[in-house]
Amino acid sequence: MTLHDTAGREPGAPVAAPATATPAKTPAAPRRSGRGPAAWLTKKLSNGLIQAFLLLMGLIWLTPAAGLFLSSLRSEEDNATSGWWKAFSSPGSLSFDNYSALLKDSGIVQAFWNTVSISVPATALVVVIAALAGYAFAWLEFPGRDWVFLVVVAMLVVPVQIGLLPVSKLFGSLGLFGTIPGVVLFHVAYGLPFAIFLLRNYFAEIPREMLEAARMDGGSEWRIFTRLVLPLGRPAIASLAIFQFLWVWNDMLVALIFADNESQPLTVALQTQMRQFGSNIGVLAPGAFLSLIVPLVVFFAFQKHFVQGVMAGSVK
Repeated sequence: MTLHDTAGREPGAPVAAPATATPAKTPAAPRRSGRGPAAWLTKKLSNGLIQAFLLLMGLIWLTPAAGLFLSSLRSEEDNATSGWWKAFSSPGSLSFDNYSALLKDSGIVQAFWNTVSISVPATALVVVIAALAGYAFAWLEFPGRDWVFLVVVAMLVVPVQIGLLPVSKLFGSLGLFGTIPGVVLFHVAYGLPFAIFLLRNYFAEIPREMLEAARMDGGSEWRIFTRLVLPLGRPAIASLAIFQFLWVWNDMLVALIFADNESQPLTVALQTQMRQFGSNIGVLAPGAFLSLIVPLVVFFAFQKHFVQGVMAGSVK
């Protein structure tokens, strides 16, 4: 024992044992739960069951469309004597003769172009007017803005059937009854409340700082709307365009009342064929499939923007 160790210690006091460094305990590695073969097998089976269920639901959903398409490729005699599923046993009997005959029917062809002439303007006008009004309600200050917007929202609860009779009298006095512009104006009028409500709420989510920075840089309201707001609102605008187009394309009630024989769309023309010829599958099946395929093409063309618009705002 050194002199330094005994310094300051009373005589007879026990000598303390020198302190030794205690080795630090190594933290135990966390257990890797859920990483075993059983967990991996359970996960794979769960994913497989979910995918199989979704595949089954997709097949069930596509079955009517597939049956309609196969019926449109079969002759009237085959459709009258057997179901469309018999086409799998005799695929050689399928042909596009019904479509060739359909395209030679001037009434159906005219009805198809009438549907295009109604759906495209009605969709474009609703999107343009609703985008302008939605930006105004969201970011422009003017007297009575909130009250006017409440009136627009209140119009959402007005059913279409209520406006059929008064609008018919109005169109009759203006010379629009039985014309394509009359049908388009009706669709635009009843499509605007929902469209304005949708785009106004979407535009209101744009950060205010972004718009203020654009104004400080000297941007006018029109330039901000066209160069900033519209690109940011593309998902919502695409969703609105799809909804409006599908509603107008598949409509029959409004066209049945406001359109005459010269301006009737495809839905009314097919309904007339069914009423006159009963089970005229040779015309109804290809016409119905033609009426079905156009909305599907439009939907899948804008599917990406549609999903973004539906999911907008769900995740902060």
